[in-house]
Amino acid sequence: MISSRQSAARTRLAIGASVALLGAGGFHSVQAQSGGGDGVTGARIGAVEVVAVNPSADTAVNGRATDCVRRAVNLFPGDVYSEDRLSFALGAARRCGMVANVARDLEFGADGLTIRLNVTLGPAAERMDRGVFLQGGVDDFPLLYDRNGVVVKAKLESTAMYYANNNAWYGQPDAMLNGNPLVQGSPAGRGYDDWVEGFVHYGLYGIAPVTDELYVYGGLSAITSGSSGQELFTDRTRSHTGVEDAYVGLVAGRTTAAGDRYVLNLSAGRQKFTLANAFLIANTAANGHDRAALQANARWAADMVGLAQFSVNNTKLEVFYVDPDELPVLDSKTRIAGLNAEFAPVAGLMLGASYLFVPQSNAAYFGPAGTPIGTREGLRLYDLRFTYRPRPAGASGPFFGGELALQTHDDISMRATAGYGEVGYDFAGTKWRPSISYRLSHFSGDDPSTSRYERWDPLLSGGTGEQWVQGANHFKVVQDSNVTAHRIQLRLRPSPKFEIVPQLWAFRADTLNNIGGNPALSVMTDREYGYEANVTGKWFASRNVYVHGHVAYTRPGDAVEAALNGQARDWLSVMAFVRYAF
Repeated sequence: MISSRQSAARTRLAIGASVALLGAGGFHSVQAQSGGGDGVTGARIGAVEVVAVNPSADTAVNGRATDCVRRAVNLFPGDVYSEDRLSFALGAARRCGMVANVARDLEFGADGLTIRLNVTLGPAAERMDRGVFLQGGVDDFPLLYDRNGVVVKAKLESTAMYYANNNAWYGQPDAMLNGNPLVQGSPAGRGYDDWVEGFVHYGLYGIAPVTDELYVYGGLSAITSGSSGQELFTDRTRSHTGVEDAYVGLVAGRTTAAGDRYVLNLSAGRQKFTLANAFLIANTAANGHDRAALQANARWAADMVGLAQFSVNNTKLEVFYVDPDELPVLDSKTRIAGLNAEFAPVAGLMLGASYLFVPQSNAAYFGPAGTPIGTREGLRLYDLRFTYRPRPAGASGPFFGGELALQTHDDISMRATAGYGEVGYDFAGTKWRPSISYRLSHFSGDDPSTSRYERWDPLLSGGTGEQWVQGANHFKVVQDSNVTAHRIQLRLRPSPKFEIVPQLWAFRADTLNNIGGNPALSVMTDREYGYEANVTGKWFASRNVYVHGHVAYTRPGDAVEAALNGQARDWLSVMAFVRYAF
């Protein structure tokens, strides 16, 4: 048994260690569920459909045209969606014979975004040079130039968000934010607090052919963001302008007579990078503090991403180097290098494996006594995963997923584990096409009774609330470390453009030792973190307008109640944003 005096001493030591960890990257900027500020960027592609909107009487002509478009776009289920990359690909697709135009449309599908490519057929003479610089009008905006495969387009998008909390931080911000360097002025807390924030993202992107099979591309953009009101960490009005994307790349591809597709993509610079399903790497830039737009997640581009991708049909190999764009106040100087491989041996089954290494980092690890035992530098990570959907997309049937990961270290005795298992069922023939699933995820904590360090390091895990932001409110307190999370999720699609996603969550700690997490929860007397119910709505109102919102209600568990001396209150949050993009 531990005496009350020993317990108090351990608590003070634990808080000191956790506060020290804040400056070494132990606290991440809170990431919202918006999925990149636009609801689609970085989302998983579930299906790609190519449709001739004015089909010829000659079915062979239709087949050649749509197949050429499919090969030019070169997107497959499981890929990560990028509007800018798709725009480049459409420029190449418009060069296909008998194709006068290709327009994209987005819908919500059972296994991610459905991309519908609407192909307008016509003789080559009907294909005109397009763009503001060539036509002289503004009807083509944001397309500036499209001639002979050279495409230059402007990016201009804006997001406006309203966010409110009732009893943020369970009504106890002084305890929950003790020592947090993100706090400026007065943070949100007991009672109802709200704020507004937004950003404008603007820039230029282009692609040009070097040969028929080799293209060079690049992008340069900036973001101006602002926040006003009683935010989670501050009540100060702020604005910030900074460079977002600044990258160049080469992409080469060819399709053999047998139909095999080969693609090589090399890129480097400031850009967003998501590894697989966001379990390990997604939040490659931080928001909030002096950058504002905390919940709108305006910024996603890392300071540097070096990426080499090689694909043969559905098999992909990636080599990457990531230098995340961390907040200066929390900059851990972390760099991550790695390999990733994915392939589909049979229809519906995806297998993947990743290896990550951290060659540089100042982020500290602390033992159960609260003393530093090493840094993130030298961390190694091994990951295996799968998803399986026996029935084709759009058909009723079960689906499964799972992942296992192990972390070791070059310099300290470390064995941390994480993983998840998921099972669900799609009811495609039922009204609103419901899909229900259960997911159990586990991220290990450090057991004080062993000589090893076992606390899982979440690295850049995150993405959206349907990926690895576990709980709209709860994730702000307990991120993906020392936690076992149960999730029941329902997807409802009243229309292809509108999706509703309710979730029920239950969270428990792996160990009572939580040093390295929230200071108020460093040493716990119970493993019950709490429970959350939330519902998210997503609507493609038009090709240019996307609307997104959520309501989340979180009840503290016995661990939080004890840490806050029985003063914890239920936490309610509401959020809505509108994104307009040309």
